[in-house]
Amino acid sequence: MAAAVLDEGTFTSVREPKGEARLPLGDGTWHQLAPQYVWVQLISGGFFFVLALAVALVMSLLFGQWWIWIPAGVALVITAITLVITPRQARAVGYQLRQDDLVFRKGIMWQRVVAVPYGRMQLVDITHGPLDRGFGIAQLKLVTAAASTGVVIPGLRQAAADVLRDTLIDVAETRRTGL
Repeated sequence: MAAAVLDEGTFTSVREPKGEARLPLGDGTWHQLAPQYVWVQLISGGFFFVLALAVALVMSLLFGQWWIWIPAGVALVITAITLVITPRQARAVGYQLRQDDLVFRKGIMWQRVVAVPYGRMQLVDITHGPLDRGFGIAQLKLVTAAASTGVVIPGLRQAAADVLRDTLIDVAETRRTGL
């Protein structure tokens, strides 16, 4: 596998929480998301922000429905907070290819670490929406028999997603267990 392809054009390191109760990252090479993922998230969130603001303005000015500012205000505040923390969240996402499994990590306050054994992978899927295609990124989805271990790795460069998919399929074929 070309490790250089997986790390080309990505963030440089996984940001780790500073608290005493944090989940340790462990040893090994952690691969990151592409910075373009942050732009896609900011554009999507910004579009929702502008849409919610426009609906609230139209409802209040044209129809006199001033109560609309209560739910719109809540939605706008939550969207604004999400937009502010998006770059930090993206740097906290990473994956590691180990000998027997793929480990996926995300989260700062609510941390999630999932290890998916290669032999248990049933499907490796790459998807990308219109904005993703415009920025040259994709998301890779791993499906196992257990619903709770399904992993979606967003914000991979297209070349990295293709290499990772091919690598995972090759390794999974040699490690099929219980079949």
